[in-house]
Amino acid sequence: MELIDPLLTVRECAAILQMSVPTFWRRVADGTVPKPVKIGSLSRWPRSEITGVIEQAKARRNVA
Repeated sequence: MELIDPLLTVRECAAILQMSVPTFWRRVADGTVPKPVKIGSLSRWPRSEITGVIEQAKARRNVA
């Protein structure tokens, strides 16, 4: 059975990362958050990539 990685909207991603939508777009621009998957004119992010952003931040905080 194949597991599906749900695609999230910009608002859902910003809410998960506890930031505003404009700040989320700034993090996309500076490379902190990956660029979206484009489906036509829609921008979506796989949930695994957003949780990856959190995991990277956790790893960086433990580096002295």
